[in-house]
Amino acid sequence: MRLIPIPVDVEIGKIQLDIDIKEGKSPFIVVYCQGEAKITYLPEHGETKVITHQGKVKRVMFDEGEEF
Repeated sequence: MRLIPIPVDVEIGKIQLDIDIKEGKSPFIVVYCQGEAKITYLPEHGETKVITHQGKVKRVMFDEGEEF
């Protein structure tokens, strides 16, 4: 699974996230909805779509490709 859960402290309203951005990983996104947060790294070639329904995150879709 590509979406990795990250801890959320709802009482103080903060996401506890410690990521070393110098390690050379590709870009990433953090998606938050209704007290739950998840992180995912973006593909080198492709699209990532966040699908919502009635104001809530329904799914995250990945469409990857590779140049010939």
